[in-house]
Amino acid sequence: MIVDSTDRSGAVCASCGASPETKGSPVTYVITLACVDVKDKSCIEECPVDCIYEGERMLYIQPDECVDCGACEPVCPVEAIYYEDDVPEEWTDYTAANAEFFNDLGSPGGAAKLGAQEFDAALIATVPPKEDS
Repeated sequence: MIVDSTDRSGAVCASCGASPETKGSPVTYVITLACVDVKDKSCIEECPVDCIYEGERMLYIQPDECVDCGACEPVCPVEAIYYEDDVPEEWTDYTAANAEFFNDLGSPGGAAKLGAQEFDAALIATVPPKEDS
């Protein structure tokens, strides 16, 4: 299914048929440490509902907009995305950080129209910048 990147109303996951309206619990997939200072964005291109938002140093999944389709996970080249129950123990703080990023933003209804944000969750400030290779 091809969905207009500026209008995600009526968007559904091609593999499971889920939509933001039929989705269940908040916080589903979580982006973790490996994304910090990388922001490859392959996941953004793959997401059928435009729920992956760009912060200053990493990407975040909006838990209320995510439909649990898992399309983002296999395309992440740094393996930063996990289903929330599968987040490695050393990165469990990223579950809260993903939710925290949206405390003031709420559920904007699509990352493409909002654009990149100039802030991150507080946890990211504790992560040393990655050096360029």
